[in-house]
Amino acid sequence: MFRNNYDNDSVTFSPQGRIFQVEYASEAVKQGSVVVGIASKTHTVLVALKRNAEELSSYQKKVIGIDSHFGIALAGLASDARVLSNFMKQQALASKMTYGRPIPLERIVTQIGDRAQTSTQVYGKRPYGVGLLIAGVDETGPHLFEFQPSGMTQEMVACAIGARSQMARTYLERHLEEFADSSRDELIKHGLRALKESLSQDKELTIDNASVGVTGMAGDAKRKTESFKLYDGAEVGPLLEAALEGAEPAAETTTAESGEGATGDTGDSMEVDT
Repeated sequence: MFRNNYDNDSVTFSPQGRIFQVEYASEAVKQGSVVVGIASKTHTVLVALKRNAEELSSYQKKVIGIDSHFGIALAGLASDARVLSNFMKQQALASKMTYGRPIPLERIVTQIGDRAQTSTQVYGKRPYGVGLLIAGVDETGPHLFEFQPSGMTQEMVACAIGARSQMARTYLERHLEEFADSSRDELIKHGLRALKESLSQDKELTIDNASVGVTGMAGDAKRKTESFKLYDGAEVGPLLEAALEGAEPAAETTTAESGEGATGDTGDSMEVDT
């Protein structure tokens, strides 16, 4: 993208009605490693592909538990995600202290949407360069929300964001009708298989680069909530074996077909989550 007269701040529209700072923030999301979220009638699952900036560094954390009933997965600038996750943790704690109950997911999603949108209309601020998938369960059941740098939030049945995420979305669209009645284990399998679809041919899912977060209803009768559980490291091993056994072969695609540029696939920079 080239510099022009309308991208110096986030409060100036171009003659075409565009806000370039918001578009640039969205590009940061596209360069982050892919994350996938799926919701059923009883559970929600977040699956993420982790990257390391270099061989000597650790893998960037991609799935974060916010409260006992929900968590987030990020794609984009990890530093911006840290600020938003800390804000969400504060709001979740305030809800418990003030009202004695977990914060409803729609409320916390609206709050971070308002916070992000303010940055697009106040001079001297910039949009958050991160996209989030917020998955959890509250009194109304399981929910999955997508958060975008523009401040827009929407509830989803299934979603994938990040580099080469179009391949994962294609898998999700193909199996959309199966998600509603899927069990906890089946939902995890679908998430890992969708994540595998987004990988280039020279990469594979391992216990080092995959993370899984799960929450849902523990019992329909008593409406008990299953605490948000993060599977990382060796814990992911059994889930990977179960998911990839008998999985569909990955479709061969070129960079152009995947809808991502070369930088979107290899954005292993120090700045992007990645």
